[in-house]
Amino acid sequence: MKKVITYGTFDLFHQGHYNLLKRAKELGDYLIVGVTTEHFDESRGKVNVVDSVLERVENVRKTGFADEIILEDHMGQKIEDIQKYKIDIFTVGSDWIGTFDYLQKFCKVVYLERTPDISSTMLRKSRFQIVNTGIIGTGRIAPRFVSEAKYVSGINICCAYNPVPESGKAFQRKHDIECETKSLDAFLERVDAVYIASPNETHYDYAKKALQADKHVLCEKPVGFTRKQTEELYELAKEKDKVLLEGIKTAYCPGFQHLIDVALSGTIGEIRDVEACFTRLADENSRERSDASYGGSFLEFGYYSLLPILKLLGIQYDTFQIDSILGEGGIDLYTKIQLSYKNGMATAKMGVGVKSEGELVIAGTKGYILAQSPWWLTKHFEVRRENPGDIEVYEPAFQGDGLRYEISEFISQINKNAKNGYKLTKEEAIAMSVITEAFMKKRMENKR
Repeated sequence: MKKVITYGTFDLFHQGHYNLLKRAKELGDYLIVGVTTEHFDESRGKVNVVDSVLERVENVRKTGFADEIILEDHMGQKIEDIQKYKIDIFTVGSDWIGTFDYLQKFCKVVYLERTPDISSTMLRKSRFQIVNTGIIGTGRIAPRFVSEAKYVSGINICCAYNPVPESGKAFQRKHDIECETKSLDAFLERVDAVYIASPNETHYDYAKKALQADKHVLCEKPVGFTRKQTEELYELAKEKDKVLLEGIKTAYCPGFQHLIDVALSGTIGEIRDVEACFTRLADENSRERSDASYGGSFLEFGYYSLLPILKLLGIQYDTFQIDSILGEGGIDLYTKIQLSYKNGMATAKMGVGVKSEGELVIAGTKGYILAQSPWWLTKHFEVRRENPGDIEVYEPAFQGDGLRYEISEFISQINKNAKNGYKLTKEEAIAMSVITEAFMKKRMENKR
């Protein structure tokens, strides 16, 4: 008897799950299916499991493919199970290619072809939509999106779009995701939602076309270069009853939300000053250092540094000033933005050609909060007061590179589980676009 084993969360059971179990069964005579527990899902970074473990086990059982169902509840259990049940073949979907090669010393490892287009109507009530999502742009951030999406329930990446055939086909070969290179309309017809990871200057046009086609939009920042563009897109999303989310991933990380809540709780008194710095030395040949029109430090990191300021001091600033150190072609290697408020002040610093300490410091009348680099991932922050020994340490949970929290928020808003979008509001996005518009105007003036 040839024994096969596979594992999964099997949340929101759909056609892709069914097909995988069917193919797994065809590999041998006896199929064991491991279903993850809630605790194990949480520990490995699955951020938004919807169905209970009992529901997920029952859905697997209903297919009739599993000869035996077990629970997976700890790291290392796969090796234990393979040896315990004398397994001949371990199998999972092709989106995990390479991840489980270490099991080859114990049994044969088979990666099964994924189902590109799926629905959530099989074996359960359609109370939670499976969102077929397409990626626009196949550059360096797109693979990270693919990798992080595996930890979010309710999303299926079904295709990609890149009008540059060489880049699009390379992405298709590497990630086994079909990439359309000719027709944006044909691409949009296949999806419920899009993730826009294309160059900065294309964001607005792609977002507008997607919303006009009745698609939900998750767009890397900036979604628009002017207040008018940004307001237009949010109004269009409202008119179409679609979600428009700007991809500033820090806003959606639970640790950052925790930091903001602590700061606003009054524990450091009235907030009077916020200083946020994000710098990373970019390669001189990179887009950030070479594209004088749409590269540079502000467009790369400015939104991250502005985010805590607007969250804590609000969008009603009195004035702001932008100063930059420019490189060849007028590209900003280092930019400082100073904002003044009625009862406070703030500084946002960012750099791609100048390195500084990446700290977030929130100063109040009773103490201050210090979040050291990388504060934008928010894994650790401290509340400090006048007494040097009076320090409260916070270490919130953080998984992956943080992108999964952004994806989870997007899917939750589509399914109406996160209705008010408080983690990044429309008003905050528009306030950032006002500063972006001023920055781009100044950039054009420097080129004259």
